[in-house]
Amino acid sequence: MRIHKLPDLLIDQIAAGEVIERPASVVKELVENALDAGASQIQIDIEQGGKKCIRVSDNGCGMSPDEMRLAIQRHATSKIHSLEDLESLHSLGFRGEALPSIVSVSRFSLTSRPAEAEHACELVCDGGRCQAPKPAAAPPGTRVTVRDLFYNTPARRRFLKTDRTEFLRIDDLIKKISLSRFDVGFTLSHNGKVIRNSTGGDNASTQKNRIAQLLGADFFDHAITIDEQRGSMRLHGWVARPTWNRAQPDRQFFYINGRMVRDKLIGHAVRQAYQDVLFHGRYPAFVLYLELDPVLVDVNVHPTKHEVRFRNARRVHDFIFGSLHHALAHTRPGSEVYAPRESAVIPSDNHTNSSNTPLASHAWQQGLRLNQSHTVSPQVAESSLSYLAQMATVPSIPEPVDSPQPDSGHKEEIPPLGYAKAQLHGVFILAENAHGLVVVDIHAAHERITYEWMKSAMNNHEKGIRSQNLLVPITMAVSEKETLAVEEYRPWFAKLGFNLDVSGPESLIVRSVPSLLANTDVESLLRDVLAEIVTLGSSTAIEKAINDILATMACHGAVRANRAMTIMEMNALLRDMERTERADQCNHGRPTWVQLDMKQLDKFFLRGQ
Repeated sequence: MRIHKLPDLLIDQIAAGEVIERPASVVKELVENALDAGASQIQIDIEQGGKKCIRVSDNGCGMSPDEMRLAIQRHATSKIHSLEDLESLHSLGFRGEALPSIVSVSRFSLTSRPAEAEHACELVCDGGRCQAPKPAAAPPGTRVTVRDLFYNTPARRRFLKTDRTEFLRIDDLIKKISLSRFDVGFTLSHNGKVIRNSTGGDNASTQKNRIAQLLGADFFDHAITIDEQRGSMRLHGWVARPTWNRAQPDRQFFYINGRMVRDKLIGHAVRQAYQDVLFHGRYPAFVLYLELDPVLVDVNVHPTKHEVRFRNARRVHDFIFGSLHHALAHTRPGSEVYAPRESAVIPSDNHTNSSNTPLASHAWQQGLRLNQSHTVSPQVAESSLSYLAQMATVPSIPEPVDSPQPDSGHKEEIPPLGYAKAQLHGVFILAENAHGLVVVDIHAAHERITYEWMKSAMNNHEKGIRSQNLLVPITMAVSEKETLAVEEYRPWFAKLGFNLDVSGPESLIVRSVPSLLANTDVESLLRDVLAEIVTLGSSTAIEKAINDILATMACHGAVRANRAMTIMEMNALLRDMERTERADQCNHGRPTWVQLDMKQLDKFFLRGQ
């Protein structure tokens, strides 16, 4: 068979297979074009799930008849003019493929009018065959109508789902796009019925209403506001506290310079930030916006423009991880994350990072005798325990002192968790604060306190992490990229207690490992670490493995159920929770305390009704 050139219509239909997957894909491309045209109001009318008709109208800048003719041709665009423009994109569209792809698989009409024009013009196409633009009546802006999608490619049409399913995809898409542009109003109708009508505005009410449509009305009751900047990068938005989590990653929305993206590097950074505060098998919820110089991100990776590539992936990963990690560290009683959040701007953080000092020392100094033996289970390696003992010594415990009790006339002086009143079944502390009743899970709270103290003691140890020489060094066969990663990250490995030598282009020798990891599968761990470094430019697998052991030790060292405590011991635990990072949840992601305010208590007993 001889090589021949494909007809233009067939080329457009092939391109449509990449760009136009279903009616929601058409809506996405048309709405993004409207946003690029400067529209402040966009109306989307759908019939039969988008199979019969999709109409997108906007009040943007509009097009002249000549521009309308060009708009439906392949690789015709107003967004870029040179390679420099492609490398510094400020628009959502730029490839010049969407409209000709849509035209080739539908009955298409385009009506547009610039603000200075006396009348509009309409261009009509049928399966790629187009007529000349004709005068028409229409307000300034653009209206695109797409009928009978895939009518001339029946194989594609058979893959579409029911009308309801296809419309729900469109509805979900509009809700997501509306989160990227709070200043733009969106109206969505289906079969003549208005389903969604949101006015534009940058006020807090508009933001909260749109976010509630996707994440639920109670999201803001559990959200932490993020606003961090490093150089030219800014990360802002909202993340849910770890105790408000999901069984699926269906409440995760990330935008880069206003563009919806799905990126594995971003997902990895978020997972790492939540790794020791989230319950196993659960997923965090968030709406986050990353703003950076367009030169630093390449969006020309895939025709759908959902994927991106960063020029300095490691820097972006570390910035996202660091910002979220810092915010989640303050999920403790009395921290600013409990303050009312009426805007997207986070207040300045005046809290001192308590990770610089042994976190549990305050409680012990106040007379917390929760576990005087401080033993761990036999399963924990003896070398690990002795190593921790050498790193930090628990301060001596003075005689207990009386804790002040709440004064009804000075509620502002009452600590966030208040003062202990009783112990319930040896499992819970019942305390009174300014709002009502506080219930604390003793074991979960002490587990988090002990765990954070152990991490702090290790991080502050002058000699770093102790290494243990292997009697028989481990020889590993690795890729050439991984040997280069070992050479580049050698100081980082040494800081974590690994002594690695490159013995060949694809060979590695492990001579020493951290004492805490002596009884683990070191070879598998290193393979995971090197794979992450090669793919993402960084890895936290080693720190996670060490923290997993510390978490086990903290769990076994924490106070057990039915341990009788005095009021002074319970108050000491409450005070320590208030100054311990991530004290809202234990190492496994379970909540450590709950608040029942007076309104809730009154409701239980029908008081005032």
